[in-house]
Amino acid sequence: MAPTDEKVWGLNEVRMVQPIEVLLVEDDPGDALMTREAFAEHKVGNRLHVVSDGVEALRFLRREGEYAQAPRPHLVLLDLNLPRKDGREVLQEIKQDEDLARIPVVVLTTSEAEEDIIRSYQLHANAYVTKPVDFEQFIKVVRQIDDFFVTVVRLPQR
Repeated sequence: MAPTDEKVWGLNEVRMVQPIEVLLVEDDPGDALMTREAFAEHKVGNRLHVVSDGVEALRFLRREGEYAQAPRPHLVLLDLNLPRKDGREVLQEIKQDEDLARIPVVVLTTSEAEEDIIRSYQLHANAYVTKPVDFEQFIKVVRQIDDFFVTVVRLPQR
């Protein structure tokens, strides 16, 4: 067993948990730092990549320019209110792109607006999570997202 593998006991099964590649699309440096800290403290094996706007997110996902060697993320954590191209546009482009559509996208935003929630699900977000203001709660939420997508959900390998 590799050092980053761990056994997870599920319903009548044991499976190995491999580290996953996560793309965080977040323009707030404080929220990006808190997310990095939550991943660093919780799951050392998972690799978190951070971009700060929607244009860079799509370049990373499509492996364009400086991101030509970027790994394909298993999960995207997407803020809605981004510069250059907002999260709604990014989500729409991801889900309309045959090569990217299968990547789960969790909207992680401060917006509690019902129209943002509805629109995100209309655009095929896999989950919508409102960022807590409290630091400890924020860390807890990020860890729960990480736990769910690492230990519960089966993600496509490509």
